[in-house]
Amino acid sequence: MNAVRRLRAGLRGWGGVGAMAALCALTLVFALVLPVKGTRGDGATGTGGQGVARGTQARADECDTMKDPENQSLRPSSDESGTTIARIEKNGYITVGVDQNSYRWGYRDPNSTNDDAQLEGFDIDIVHRIAEEILGDPNKVRFRAIPTNQRIPALQKREVDMVVRTMTISCKRMQEVAFSQPYFKTGQQVLTPRSSTIKGYDRTLADKKICSASGSTALDTLDADQKSGKLPASADITSVNPPNQLDCLVRLQLGEVDAVVTDSALAASQAAQDPTVKLTGEPFTTEYYGVAMNLKADDLVRRVNQVLVDYLKDGWQDSYSKWLSATMVGDSEKSRPLSPQQYRD
Repeated sequence: MNAVRRLRAGLRGWGGVGAMAALCALTLVFALVLPVKGTRGDGATGTGGQGVARGTQARADECDTMKDPENQSLRPSSDESGTTIARIEKNGYITVGVDQNSYRWGYRDPNSTNDDAQLEGFDIDIVHRIAEEILGDPNKVRFRAIPTNQRIPALQKREVDMVVRTMTISCKRMQEVAFSQPYFKTGQQVLTPRSSTIKGYDRTLADKKICSASGSTALDTLDADQKSGKLPASADITSVNPPNQLDCLVRLQLGEVDAVVTDSALAASQAAQDPTVKLTGEPFTTEYYGVAMNLKADDLVRRVNQVLVDYLKDGWQDSYSKWLSATMVGDSEKSRPLSPQQYRD
């Protein structure tokens, strides 16, 4: 109890509220409809649809050699005649797996005076744009809060139509779910207390306890680097792997771990809200966020890619300026996906 009292006293703003929410394991499934303004794109950059061979699934033998999983998605199309989109149109809404605890990405504003504080953030803006483009109404969304380690199972079981939750595109994941083209560029980075002697992703992590979420690319990277010798063998990377990344921040604030490894974009938002922690060292990977969908949803993948093509021209920068410019280091161009984008047919 003393640790919890110290946490309450030492944190300010969203950092404390979000941390306590995580302590309470707030991972309930919920459904909301939220308003947002959006504009429609102006035409397709490609053709295709349900009858085109799927190109998003990576063969097992490709994973060892694939260097650019972010370039393996299907060519964009405005065609809405596929079976997945037909089902969504029949339902009258899109069901989307999101986070509700990632500050400025997908979260509920704790300073809201409304009892029913709505979800908002960079990822949430993308969801509304997709609903606007496919269904003609940004309000036609049902959100489901899902933990990090349940993103893929939720898609495979068709509990959601897509996941928009700071999800990194990787070859390993491409064998289980389909991805859109990238909508954000980031990398793994270390988050530590300001008083820490850790200098970055290096030998100073020896004998330290590192937290990363179960099912995250951060955990995969830590495991691979420890096996290769890049990460000290004495670093503890397996004893603290909660289902949600925010839980790692709570453990760090309570002094139960020495460092957190997660996407730099998420870590930047957390560091901006909690003055007791900081980003340490430089990002040590290059990763891209994508919208994840079921492997058999080729038509939806192509349609979402067309939405993102339009959104990157008209909408992405406004959303970045609103949600992320205050927390990210440097200008927005370093967070944009590569251009021109490559696709599979």
